[in-house]
Amino acid sequence: MTASSVSTVVGSADDTAAAATAADDVRRVQLDVTGMSCGACAARVERTLNKMPGVRASVNFGTRVATVDVLPDIADTELCDVVRKAGYDAEPRSGVTAGDRDDEDLSHARYLLRRLLVAAVLFVPLADLSVMFAVVPSTRITGWQWILTALALPVVTWAAWPFHRVALRNARNRAASMETLISVGVTAATVWSLYTMFVGHHATSSTGIWQALAGSDAIYFEVAAGVTVFVLAGRYFEARAKSKAGSALRALAALSAKNVSILLADGTEMVIPAEELAEQQKFVVRPGQTIAADGLVVEGSAAVDTSVMTGEAKPVRATPGSSVIGGTIVLDGRLIVEAAAVGADTQFAGMVRLVEEAQAQKAETQRLADRISSVFVPCVFGIAALTALGWALAGAGPDKVFAAALAVLVIACPCALGLATPTAMMVASGRGAQLGIFLKGHRSLEAIRAVDTVVFDKTGTLTTGHLAVTAVTAVDGWENEDVLALAAAVESASEHAVAVAITTAAPEHSLDHKAVTDFQAVPGRGAVGIVGEREVRIGKPSWVAGRTAVPAALAEARRGAESRGETVVFVAVDGELCGAVAVADAVRESAVGAIAALHERGLKTILLTGDNPAAAAAVGAAVGIDDVIADVLPDGKVDVIQQLRDRGRMVAMVGDGINDGPALACSDLGLAIGRGTDVAIGAADIILVRDSLDSVPQALDLAKATMRTIQMNLVWAFGYNIAAIPVAAAGLLNPLIAGGAMAFSSFFVVSNSLRLRNFR
Repeated sequence: MTASSVSTVVGSADDTAAAATAADDVRRVQLDVTGMSCGACAARVERTLNKMPGVRASVNFGTRVATVDVLPDIADTELCDVVRKAGYDAEPRSGVTAGDRDDEDLSHARYLLRRLLVAAVLFVPLADLSVMFAVVPSTRITGWQWILTALALPVVTWAAWPFHRVALRNARNRAASMETLISVGVTAATVWSLYTMFVGHHATSSTGIWQALAGSDAIYFEVAAGVTVFVLAGRYFEARAKSKAGSALRALAALSAKNVSILLADGTEMVIPAEELAEQQKFVVRPGQTIAADGLVVEGSAAVDTSVMTGEAKPVRATPGSSVIGGTIVLDGRLIVEAAAVGADTQFAGMVRLVEEAQAQKAETQRLADRISSVFVPCVFGIAALTALGWALAGAGPDKVFAAALAVLVIACPCALGLATPTAMMVASGRGAQLGIFLKGHRSLEAIRAVDTVVFDKTGTLTTGHLAVTAVTAVDGWENEDVLALAAAVESASEHAVAVAITTAAPEHSLDHKAVTDFQAVPGRGAVGIVGEREVRIGKPSWVAGRTAVPAALAEARRGAESRGETVVFVAVDGELCGAVAVADAVRESAVGAIAALHERGLKTILLTGDNPAAAAAVGAAVGIDDVIADVLPDGKVDVIQQLRDRGRMVAMVGDGINDGPALACSDLGLAIGRGTDVAIGAADIILVRDSLDSVPQALDLAKATMRTIQMNLVWAFGYNIAAIPVAAAGLLNPLIAGGAMAFSSFFVVSNSLRLRNFR
């Protein structure tokens, strides 16, 4: 569809949005949106933007970014103005990634924590004194009203201000949310308490216990303060969880090169910021430095660690003519690279976008409480108004009318609803930590009961991520230990990954009196040195053997190892072959048991890796996994996960590397190995802190138990309101008793959540 045809489209906002995205000349704009406090806010911003002709918008509440496809004639300022009219603030997004910005969620959590601490400290004596003065009137001392007021006002004003602020903004925009109900309930309870103490019956005389409990002039400052404390606690832990979830993009941004040393025409070097690097510029990379852009090696040779991008365990040797990827690390040697793709065009930047897009897909699923609040909150206000009207028409006095309506608001205040998820998550996280499991969030846990497929990364997940010697083969006349000792003596002078594996495998006593001299590393081939007056050569079979005939034992060992995806090096002493050493990324000891446990639970297992098919198949067979999918790049992993989901599968993904981040984010449930990268940890829903795969089936069981608890809490929270609101509307509940019932509801939710401490 062309731009001209877009202008002729009439109908719904969805039709217009669809036309906008189909246009050939649409442009994509990203806005930083501030002021959103829940998923409902993000939905409101999204709806407001999508009402504009020629606009299609998607708002990511997790990253606070609105991605908007618009026609060229719509300015960014117009989009920002529309968002502001909806009650929020927006500005065009700067920079490449959200990871470059400060952690707003962590700052918000600290902001809430200060208010929570003050509210909690004041709430404890306030609750005790309120009950004592109401139940035992003889305990009221002179100025008791001022004592309660002094304790309560900081809580219901300053501490509860985050809710009041959102409620006021909602009122200006003719909207309502859970904050609206919280704010009105807290305010109403406060006003009523002040009235009963300074104007009503309490101000003029003492009352008996029954009058205090059942009369309409009871004190319930503690209700207002209690609602504030409990909801603040829930919001604080929610902000902390969101902060951890958003760390994936910040981790990615931190891994990119900050500076780059470009090569000038006269052969000198100049260090410039990495973002200023241009295509076709040549730059120098030394050992330990990160390659700043995708490019082509024009000079030098070095081993490059590409595991963070491809999942390949072994370093890749880069030589003139080789392509290198930005974000990978040079381990040895010096490279001169000609930049081919810079900035947003690099594979690294593409990885960032994949993680952002995958997280945006998750953020579209709003919490159950946010979905129901759009109906629940207006209904509660309506019931409260009808209650007041009904009692007024029945001839009740103002005191009774106000008390009944207020009881409806207080008993319906969503304290238990606010605690339903955070408390279960807190307890489950604590118990999970004891088991080596960390549950980050709850949105994706909704699908845990239906998970039927578990997808594993290979390198660093099913395997240790470190090369290790798997076999040593010696020819007649040699012992395996002697071959390994001589090889280790030479390799002890090298830092190559294969050399480290061989040196580590050799017994320490076997290296006594085997110091190497005249050591020489031959890039891409191997190493040679003098050990005990004998020349020892170790490296690629073709280089070590040369034109010498290879003994049958070594040839057979090489074929068998390479068929399993292992790397084989030959060892020669004084020009004669004496043995072969095979190295591979070792399978975790816990992998076999973990896969078997998943199969016992009726789950299908898949190995998804960027490694070569032979190595992947060997690992799959060793651990008993069902299917193996190899040679898959990071974006391909996302495609495979999505294809499985399109076929009706509910997918859990287990990974540890940067390349696993997008797949973890787009799966129904992401599990990251705790010793993996921060990106994988940030994108996943469950972190396996212990370096053992036995925690995978345990994590799934804990997740199911947590989700069951959350669902029970939500059913109770709403069921309690449905049952209690009619009782309050009938005038059978004093606001103080309503507050007590609300507190009991919260107690039930917390007690139910605490049962997770006994999870086995």
